[in-house]
Amino acid sequence: MTVFMSSRSLQARVLSLVVGLVTLVWLAAALFTWIDASHELDELLDGYLAQAAGLLVVQQSESDEDQDDVLDVPSLHKYAPKVAFQVFQEGALITRTTNASEHPMSARTTGFSTVKLADGEHWRVFGARGAEHDVQVFVGERIESRRYILWAVMRGLLLPLVLALPLLAAVLWWSVRAGLAPLRALSQELAQRAPQTLEPVVLSDCPEEMLPLVGALNELLERIARMVVSERRFTADAAHELRTPIASIRAQAQVALGAGEDVPQRNHALQATLAGCDRATRLVEQLLMLARLETNPVRPAMAVNLGNVVRRVAVELAPAALGRSQVLELEADQVCAVAADEVLLGVLVRNLVDNALRYSPRGARILVTVTPGAGEVAMRVQDSGFGMEPAAVERLGERFFRVLGTDQTGSGLGWSIVKRIADVSGAGIQIGRSEVLGGLSVTVVWPT
Repeated sequence: MTVFMSSRSLQARVLSLVVGLVTLVWLAAALFTWIDASHELDELLDGYLAQAAGLLVVQQSESDEDQDDVLDVPSLHKYAPKVAFQVFQEGALITRTTNASEHPMSARTTGFSTVKLADGEHWRVFGARGAEHDVQVFVGERIESRRYILWAVMRGLLLPLVLALPLLAAVLWWSVRAGLAPLRALSQELAQRAPQTLEPVVLSDCPEEMLPLVGALNELLERIARMVVSERRFTADAAHELRTPIASIRAQAQVALGAGEDVPQRNHALQATLAGCDRATRLVEQLLMLARLETNPVRPAMAVNLGNVVRRVAVELAPAALGRSQVLELEADQVCAVAADEVLLGVLVRNLVDNALRYSPRGARILVTVTPGAGEVAMRVQDSGFGMEPAAVERLGERFFRVLGTDQTGSGLGWSIVKRIADVSGAGIQIGRSEVLGGLSVTVVWPT
């Protein structure tokens, strides 16, 4: 079943994100340009007002003629109504533009001010006085005219960019679509595959950014392939190995049915049937454990006291040792911590000690020691049995391999489980002859 968290395509997401960010950056740049241009334009036009006021002051100061009447300067340009000035001499208005009133334009006699005049418009006014303070000049400009000039400048600057935005969006759409072409190729490659195809995915001209994705996908396919092989092998192993105990159980059941009034024969057949059931149960447990180790080998490791695990296993197996008149000894007094999964560690210890008990003769001695070393912890299982030939030691760990000549039933999977757990926990296994007891010696070493 395929689950989609959202129906929105990756291309649409990338395109909307890029276009949105470009638009935001463009708007921010336009706002900054507007503010900066407005500031620069105000300074420029304020400078013109100051220059005009200075020229009027100088001109009036140099004039020797007395003027009794007010001189109205005619409008000579279409923008003239947006600019006004007044000239006062000894408090009397002597010159003005037609759009200026007879009253002073500003209460400030020097410097800049923004005022609202009788026409209802806001004006930027600059006031200046002559050297002898007998001449007062006001030069003003409508604020609206400044905004008009600013808008005319910004329109010529930003309008081409506004018209270019759709073209930019189209170019970005094409770029994003071309950039996501490898993803579409990967999708088509996976869609065309048969369900049983688990070979690695190979894409020509794979971008560097997609290499982790393709690598993770190939690792997933590899794990799935291993799991499929493990399941097939588990099915084959179970079918192969379960034939013997099932056949034995069936045969003993038939003997019990045919025993008639022979109670000892029937009891013997039933006991053999129970033994066959126990063997089949142990075989299934080992097969399941081996399958779990192969399909999910990585388990969280933590600090585990190996001595505690060995003591617990020894207590569980002590009745079996007593039943065979065997002596099970344990030397694990010190705290020896190893990094491993406690459950798997118990399975490893149990298999080794159980093998030593089952394959040693009656009355044998089994010694289990746990000792710390330089940067390592070692567990050694020794017995006083017959030991193993070097050729048989080399084959330990092979599935269903059992040493011939023993009277014990088994499947040969115990050593496979031990080796697999050792590999998972990073431990090493050494097998040889015991110098203390003369039988087999198995040493498992974990780094601390």
